[in-house]
Amino acid sequence: MNGKGAYPIILKRTADGYYVEIPDFDIGTQGTSVVNAMEMARDAIGLMAIDMEDDGKRIPEPYTNEIVKEEDDILTLVDVDFTEYRRKVDNRAVKKNCTLPYWLSVEADKKGLNYSRVLQEAIMNILGINRNTAN
Repeated sequence: MNGKGAYPIILKRTADGYYVEIPDFDIGTQGTSVVNAMEMARDAIGLMAIDMEDDGKRIPEPYTNEIVKEEDDILTLVDVDFTEYRRKVDNRAVKKNCTLPYWLSVEADKKGLNYSRVLQEAIMNILGINRNTAN
């Protein structure tokens, strides 16, 4: 996934905000305001592109699909930096639950260990990943 893209979206007014059609990805989302709807569209496009890339599929080019706009709809573009979006998604924190013996927990707490840091460093060590080369 390289570079940036600007994709057309169609905003349709609803009772509680906007419904957003994203023709090139054949998906939709919604937002409470125009700005929120555009942000939601950007996220939807970014997530869909990551899923497509992970599945070995090609990301569609802008204006691939026909745009059908009704009279009161808003047609605009949303820009997506796919490289930046991938970086943010790949580096987001995820919560994992783990267990350890009580006695070990007591000793670790006495030393003030940061469990998240210890787990991250241990996993990187096992996988042979250097912190400087990880995403």
